[in-house]
Amino acid sequence: MATSNGTSHNPIDDELDFSDIEDKYRVDFDDGFDSVIVVDGVPVIDRSKLDKLLAKIAKEFSRRGAVIKPDDVFVPWDDNAGKTKGFIFVDLGNPDAAAFAASAMNGHPFDAKHTFRINRFTDIERYANMDETYVEPKVEEYRPKEHLRAWLADSQGRDQYVTYRGDDVEIHWHGKPSQCEVAYAKKNWTELYASWSPLGTYFATLFRQGVRLWGGPSWEPQHRFAHPLVKLMDFSPCENYLVTWSHDPITVPANLPQGPEFFSPEDEGNNIAVWDIKSGQLLRTFPTATYETEDPAMKKQMQWPALKWSSDDKFVARVTPGQQISVYELPSMGLHDKKSLKIEGVVDFEWCPHGDKDKEDAEKAAKAGKGAKKKENMLAYWTPEVANQPARVTLISFPSRTVLRQKNLFNVTECKLHWQNQGDFLCVKVDRHTKTKKSIFCNLEIFRVREKDFPVEVVELKDTVTDFSWEPKGERFAIVSSNDPNLGNPGPGITIKTDIGFYQLDRAKNDFKLLRTLTSRTSNTIRWSPRGRHVVLATVGSSTKSELEFWDLDFSTEERREGQNVKEEWGSGIQQLGSADHYGVTDVEWDPSGRYLATSASAWRHTLENGYAIWDFRGQELEKHIFDRFKQFIWRPRPWSLLTKEQQRQIRKNLREYSRAFDEEDAAEESNVSAELIAHRKRLLDEWNAWRTRCKRDIAEEKRSRGQKLNGEQHEEEKEEIEEWIDEVIEQIEEEVVE
Repeated sequence: MATSNGTSHNPIDDELDFSDIEDKYRVDFDDGFDSVIVVDGVPVIDRSKLDKLLAKIAKEFSRRGAVIKPDDVFVPWDDNAGKTKGFIFVDLGNPDAAAFAASAMNGHPFDAKHTFRINRFTDIERYANMDETYVEPKVEEYRPKEHLRAWLADSQGRDQYVTYRGDDVEIHWHGKPSQCEVAYAKKNWTELYASWSPLGTYFATLFRQGVRLWGGPSWEPQHRFAHPLVKLMDFSPCENYLVTWSHDPITVPANLPQGPEFFSPEDEGNNIAVWDIKSGQLLRTFPTATYETEDPAMKKQMQWPALKWSSDDKFVARVTPGQQISVYELPSMGLHDKKSLKIEGVVDFEWCPHGDKDKEDAEKAAKAGKGAKKKENMLAYWTPEVANQPARVTLISFPSRTVLRQKNLFNVTECKLHWQNQGDFLCVKVDRHTKTKKSIFCNLEIFRVREKDFPVEVVELKDTVTDFSWEPKGERFAIVSSNDPNLGNPGPGITIKTDIGFYQLDRAKNDFKLLRTLTSRTSNTIRWSPRGRHVVLATVGSSTKSELEFWDLDFSTEERREGQNVKEEWGSGIQQLGSADHYGVTDVEWDPSGRYLATSASAWRHTLENGYAIWDFRGQELEKHIFDRFKQFIWRPRPWSLLTKEQQRQIRKNLREYSRAFDEEDAAEESNVSAELIAHRKRLLDEWNAWRTRCKRDIAEEKRSRGQKLNGEQHEEEKEEIEEWIDEVIEQIEEEVVE
């Protein structure tokens, strides 16, 4: 049957009952208040500041993933006072969004004086009519957590290291040969590379989805940070915060989970993220700052780490090249004093590290209470020559922003800032050019930071310095310099000749003096032991040379301790302990104790004889492993010692008493090894005799079956005696006969 509009109508449809389907798919519109939350702790203001307040509230909510607009907020007013009442109502649109906003924003610090306290609107009536009868809560079963620094309690005092080869990641114990073992192994534990946190508490791995932190004796996952396609990460010095970077800008799909642990729409387009490690929450994101190069054909350079931390984790800073240094306070990640340090032409900066003395002073100040004066942080930055202004190095204290010292520099091509790890000295390596700009030479401008007025000593050098390194906790440094004409563009197979120089502060003259120069070397890398004194000179990244030289800078000190009368001369204590070779070496790293050195050849650099080797401080090879697709070797760092200086001094004083126990352990282990060797030899001899007896019996049975006479029937079987001679040297005396 046709209708007036041309469509057909089936009369059977009029007889069908669709009520059940309509009930099933009926959309119920929510006319209640489940989507409304009450926000307390809002600043009390007048109408002139209302728009600004609503915009800031909407921004804070959106940063935590609860996206709202100022129109979604209702503000109650006190008509008599003409001001707000200190709380607001926010409509999130649906109950799920309201529940999420209440969870994400409750306890959120809006500013220094106001903290949000949030409740659901429907909860207010429920709280008013709540049954006040006490109900005994159910006690949850206590599950103790593993100690994240349990490895420090190892009875044998061993260190750990991680290796990454192929898809396998292994964590090893390192000690005496009998104590070396694999502590934990896992396949596909990382997709890019692995890293330890600065104090060794966490083990970090990178995946396509983000970063995971692991720890404890069973290596359970501790935290997860969702940063898709992450490529780089960096920890703060005290392990409170983590920075991640991805080449791909952040995008927030519609189905992405919302919350303080995830990116929000405001983070889109940025590349760098800062996370709180303990809570797992995202603190802030930044775009990547790149350096413009003079050559347009060259790519823009990104500095890493992009964010640099103060030693106490209170501040983190980033440089906008040529414009400013922005310093942010932790944990709020707000810009300090709401303004950056405007510095025309600024290129780079570094925070001053805190030494043992600074840590002791901080502990004393904490015990003394509020009245004690705390030492400020310090940072150094440099600016190039701009127009008629010379290049300049500046030291400032923070947060007061007081300029402590400035030094003008002329004819500057490049500067590098090198702090000594105790914060006692700052070396500015200045590459200078001649007036014709055809050649480059180097100066070292050394600031003595602990002394009044920050005096500066200058070390003038004729050659180009390719590597500089301070001795940890010391007053010495080493440099690698070269005047080789191939230094600028080394071709394949070309070896750059270098000189190694050791310098030390001469307290009598208050100047840095040359101790010794090692000429005609190929070394290009300096690695000091974490304890100082010992240093390794290595040729890294060369296809033709791979030499390792082990040096002791206080060798004559040992002779004086042994009672020998040694005439002390400037630089006379420098002695080479040994030399070695590791083909294709790409990485050189000391263990935390300063007793062992690890060298590795990574497949990320080349594919020839990849693997790693471990040496003692004298250059004796202890073990070497060649693996295909070997990528990474990293020692596990150790945290600062809990012992006071006085306790450490007592241990050094009574070292012979402590060493006795270790000598006894070594002797017992050696005797056990000898006993095991003798038992092994005896077992082999018994097996040999048993085999001979079995063979004779089989031969006798075979002869009987053939009807042949046995030799034993005619002659008494000859007995065979096997003697084993063991030589043992009881005493060895050498005599020299003089004619």
